[in-house]
Amino acid sequence: MSSQLASNNVYSVLHPEKLGNKLNFINTTERVRDIRCTLWPLREVWLKVGLEKLENHEGVAVKALLNSGATGLFMDMTFAKEQGFKMEKLKKPLLVRNMDRTVNMEEAITHQVECNMFFKGHMERARMDVCNLGKTELILGMP
Repeated sequence: MSSQLASNNVYSVLHPEKLGNKLNFINTTERVRDIRCTLWPLREVWLKVGLEKLENHEGVAVKALLNSGATGLFMDMTFAKEQGFKMEKLKKPLLVRNMDRTVNMEEAITHQVECNMFFKGHMERARMDVCNLGKTELILGMP
């Protein structure tokens, strides 16, 4: 790609001059999930999806953040508890990486939720990692 095309690309989400040394990848055999936003997104993509609990088929509508930088499907811990989703404890916790690819030492993923997810007539069984997402209830990444 020519430098002129790259500099005029209004859809570019990476700013190399701002990255500096921040993209150091960790060599590890640990199980790790990335919960990170695409770097410097130009806009956020939110979807309204339906979730169905498997045990009682109760449905919940939720706004989900579509995030191609995340390496999985994530549900907020507070949301999961408030809505009564059945959380399954993992045999081994998953480490969480921050946006700068460093390991988040404060929180590991210890639970998952399995549910049916609905979007525009499509239904899919989903297994979501449960962690603290702040004000975001659901993140749909690339599993």
